[in-house]
Amino acid sequence: MHLDDKELLYQFRQPGTKEKAFTAIIKKYQEKLYWHIRRMVVNHDDANDVLQNMFIKVWNALDNFREDSQLYTWLYRIATNESLTFIEQQKRRSAVSLSDVESGLSNKIKADSNFDANKLEWKLQLAIQQLPEKQRVVFNLRYYDEMPYEEMSRVLETSEGALKASYHHAAKKIEEFIKSH
Repeated sequence: MHLDDKELLYQFRQPGTKEKAFTAIIKKYQEKLYWHIRRMVVNHDDANDVLQNMFIKVWNALDNFREDSQLYTWLYRIATNESLTFIEQQKRRSAVSLSDVESGLSNKIKADSNFDANKLEWKLQLAIQQLPEKQRVVFNLRYYDEMPYEEMSRVLETSEGALKASYHHAAKKIEEFIKSH
């Protein structure tokens, strides 16, 4: 039986069922969150690291979750912020420009043993990596997670209008990239 988020949060706040409830939250959301993170950081091991860090933050902050938004929205916001923090750390660690980090992400895609430059899904992945960070996040949430703009505005704390514009610009850039490659 799957419990709804309100019940899971209630159980999390009870000392006797806290760990069981947290495990249930992880099971319920980890796959969606993993793929959300993976699309941002590209590499499987990096995505696992970010996901683990994210769940540590969730464990430490869940008692203070005020339920102003849905649990799912709150988790996505933490996952997004952790991913962006990870990308920032990568940039600082390697002391290179953003374009070098982005080409590094493109190189990770190309290094995948299944990579085939002629296949549309690989072209799409390469095109997504060329996008500015914000547009990449918005595109991934909308295209892969099919997240409504209203929900996205709560995750990213941005207006729906700005998100629609970002998605439109991202889609145009991706279309141009795919046509030219």
